[in-house]
Amino acid sequence: MNKSLRVCRTALALFALIVLAGGATMHGQTYSVLYDFGGINGDPILNETPLAQGADGALYGASISGGAQNLGAFFKMIAPGRVKVLYSFCAQSNCADGSSPAGMTLRVDGHFVGAAIAGGTANRGTLFEITQTGAMTVLYNFTGGADGAYPSAPILGPDGNFYGTATGNGNPSGCGTAYRFSSTGVGGVFSLLHKFYKLPADGCLPLSLVLGTDGNLYGTTCYGGNSDFGTVFKMTTNGKTTLLHSFDGVDDGYCASNLTLGSDGNFYGTTRGNGPPYGGTIFKIAPDGTFTLLHSMSGNDGAWLIAGLVQASDGNFYGAAEQGGTGTGTTSHCPNNCGTLFKATPAGAFTVLHNFDFVDGYWIDSTPFQHTSGVLYGDTYGGGLYDGPGGYCGFFYCGVLYTFDNNLPPFAALIPYEGKVGIPVEILGQGFTPSTTVSFNGAPAGTVKVTNGTRLLAYVPSGATSGYVTVTTSSGTLTSKQPFIVAR
Repeated sequence: MNKSLRVCRTALALFALIVLAGGATMHGQTYSVLYDFGGINGDPILNETPLAQGADGALYGASISGGAQNLGAFFKMIAPGRVKVLYSFCAQSNCADGSSPAGMTLRVDGHFVGAAIAGGTANRGTLFEITQTGAMTVLYNFTGGADGAYPSAPILGPDGNFYGTATGNGNPSGCGTAYRFSSTGVGGVFSLLHKFYKLPADGCLPLSLVLGTDGNLYGTTCYGGNSDFGTVFKMTTNGKTTLLHSFDGVDDGYCASNLTLGSDGNFYGTTRGNGPPYGGTIFKIAPDGTFTLLHSMSGNDGAWLIAGLVQASDGNFYGAAEQGGTGTGTTSHCPNNCGTLFKATPAGAFTVLHNFDFVDGYWIDSTPFQHTSGVLYGDTYGGGLYDGPGGYCGFFYCGVLYTFDNNLPPFAALIPYEGKVGIPVEILGQGFTPSTTVSFNGAPAGTVKVTNGTRLLAYVPSGATSGYVTVTTSSGTLTSKQPFIVAR
């Protein structure tokens, strides 16, 4: 281990965590590693799901391996250079609590709802609820039958229910399902919405869903469609599904990532490859299916885009490439180079922000996450000081937790960002006090409940119309990254 490098990283971590807690932003453009996974027995490893911000303002994550049983961990960044495992999956007999978590979504009550790819009573995955202290409750066990198997992370819908997909089983073609789950906790109702079919219908192996401004659900599949290279689809909350786009595997790519909703109401995403040069693509698709290719990766600017995009508070999209770029590490470490962190405008202008070099990360499958302070965070599947035989992850990938500060403005995060008048909306930010006020597109929220300096609840007022939410504190005004849609 390089001790001097570790000391330097700890100092950078301290600075970044002060930023995270206090809401300030660093100046300039800075990439730094906050934590190297794999140096402690039971560390989270094989990180491929996005980080999340808790109601306390801290960063939380889930890894598909690591933890006490090496079958996944729920963790929190608790201090400079320190990560604490709050829950180790497969803690119950026969992995009844699930294993290998696929991601999680913050609920309005401050708890996370997530999915585990495997484990449960049928070893086909679970839906679970977990608190910020690590108290775990299994909500649903997938059977591998009509309900599907191997779920992806669910999202919160405009009606307060959760919507998600299972990537396998469901029918003889084994192409997966879409479901709705009521948020009433244990005993909640599971409803099967849709079964996916490979050809020539709506696709096979669906990924996570995203909510559109029209109240419909949108998503991608990795396979199926007209050319068997994956699709983009639209789905109502009752399960009626419409094919919007079939990828051709050449010009527009194949096997798309999860979509992200842009502030313009369109959806943005990436693909794993296209040919040639087989580097992958960045695209935009409108709710009516109008498809626009924004950028084709050359390999020198990155390749193999498994991670999706995040629209940051400057209006641009940020993402990461698993391979490519100019960082080589060594040939044995990064045979196809170590990947990139990049920025793309909504029109497709592309900039490489960082070339990974293995020591600072490699094999980036996780979509970057923007904290409400404005700073970007992420984790990597591989690389770092302990990758290889020297760490507890052995010859498997260890990875790092990183931060990238591009001096982006702070903002207010909305959970959910669509709903009816009268519903509570959880708002994350910083600097909240009892005197903080909230308005929905200019209409003042009559009831605002501040629970701590980084979280409040505001109720959508009568007469509110769709538009941006503003939160006024003693230190300034925070604006939501995307409009709140008032459902009718």
